[in-house]
Amino acid sequence: MLYMTATCNLVCGQVLNKSFYKHYIDNFNQHDHENYQPGDFNNKKAWSFLKANIPFFDCPDKQLEKTYYFRWWTYRKHIRNTPEGYVITEFLPDVPWAGKYNAISCAAPHHFMEGRWLKEGNYLKEYANYWLTGAGKLTLRKYSVWIADALVNYTNVHPDDALLHELFPYLEQNFRQWEKGHRDSTGLFWQTDNADGMEVSISGSYPNADTKGYRATLNSYMYAEAKALMQISLSLKDPLKTSYYQKVADSVRENINQKLWDNQAQFYKVIPLNNRMAFSRSYELHGYTPWYFNIPPAAYSIAWKYLMDPRYFYAPYGPTSAARNDPDFKISYQGHECQWNGPSWPFATSITLTAMANLLNNYQQSYLSKADFVRLLTIYSRSHRITLENGQSQPWIDEDLNPFTGDWIARTVLKKAGHDEQAVERGKDYNHSTFNDIIINDLIGVRPAATANVIISPLIPANKWDYYCLDDLNLKHKRISIFYDKTGLRYHRHKGYYILINGKTVFKANTPKRAVLDLK
Repeated sequence: MLYMTATCNLVCGQVLNKSFYKHYIDNFNQHDHENYQPGDFNNKKAWSFLKANIPFFDCPDKQLEKTYYFRWWTYRKHIRNTPEGYVITEFLPDVPWAGKYNAISCAAPHHFMEGRWLKEGNYLKEYANYWLTGAGKLTLRKYSVWIADALVNYTNVHPDDALLHELFPYLEQNFRQWEKGHRDSTGLFWQTDNADGMEVSISGSYPNADTKGYRATLNSYMYAEAKALMQISLSLKDPLKTSYYQKVADSVRENINQKLWDNQAQFYKVIPLNNRMAFSRSYELHGYTPWYFNIPPAAYSIAWKYLMDPRYFYAPYGPTSAARNDPDFKISYQGHECQWNGPSWPFATSITLTAMANLLNNYQQSYLSKADFVRLLTIYSRSHRITLENGQSQPWIDEDLNPFTGDWIARTVLKKAGHDEQAVERGKDYNHSTFNDIIINDLIGVRPAATANVIISPLIPANKWDYYCLDDLNLKHKRISIFYDKTGLRYHRHKGYYILINGKTVFKANTPKRAVLDLK
């Protein structure tokens, strides 16, 4: 099959012919039941939207490739135009715990991280204004959220200093409100597991409802917020605020590493607010969150020895949200349909995979390898499945997952409880995690920053794949293509590893390797 035609037209990238991937979208549409009114782009518009907006991906693992297109297909369903501009939803049906226009802040950073790779940047620009200056500001802090960091990462792809400068006072106000309401004399931030988006966790509301705790999650988010505010202050040429937010970030980071790290367990743990300042017994997957923001010192990398261990987090459809050897670990189909005491959650899995990519890129350690990263990513990809009552298997993303069978727990619980189809399928196409950002930013290794330099640092193990391509990626107003072709017969261009900017080769090597691009 040829991947480059003699003349380029609307269905061509720089390397891949986009029309060769339309069969995925046609298949998803064919087996889909639009139970709920989607956003502005229904299934009839899906291909035209995706063809114009997404970077295209080709690799030998066709299951991974299929999941990539599936997740873009589901994401566009959640782009909803409102009287206040575009928002990105988490659930397709309206749910009572959402804010105006069915928006929920809990997954908003994931929406920015995933959606930043769309060519059209105005969806997220308007979404940012919704949260900070529109109706969303009333519910922004209902859940833990790292909004400033997400915005900075969005503008690392779509440069927009004017947006950051305009929203800076509102981002500052948001940070002050978190400090006022959730930071105490210890210097740590506290949160309930439910407001962390992690209800019924072992170190939280199980067995006592609404238990507060110092958690590595919110504290890590607040470190990231302070760093983002520092970065925006720097671009504003405000040295006083730059220095101030750097000091705040350093203080939060020090507290995380000194107070939330359990030396005996060699893991970040929750400290419940019960006046004892003692660590919870439980190892929970969210203990890897600090690496998502590059917070830990190198010595703490030892915590990663637990991730691929079946006694702790590793499972066929995992990782599990709590360690499997914990006495309170359970996979329950009783009580609340959403529990973080054992089930696998795409939200936590995506955090862990990006944290793992940071570990592999930014730390010297011997606990995990690129092969481990691809293994866990492959498990995550293959969890995007459901076998329906008629025996048909099809791509699927929902809420919590049985880590041993792949069953979508919330859906099963709601169905057994006798709820109608609308309630049972509330989690269909659930937009509460990233996947394609992990493919682009971590696996292929496109790691943009505020500067003109962009690092390409692939995590594909040597000799794992004979070919792969990420094509027609919009980055800082440039058109990027990255491909590796061992024999030269896949893409009929060259043997080896190539990076193109606007069609011109800017980097080449025999095999994939780290590169630094200047996108000035």
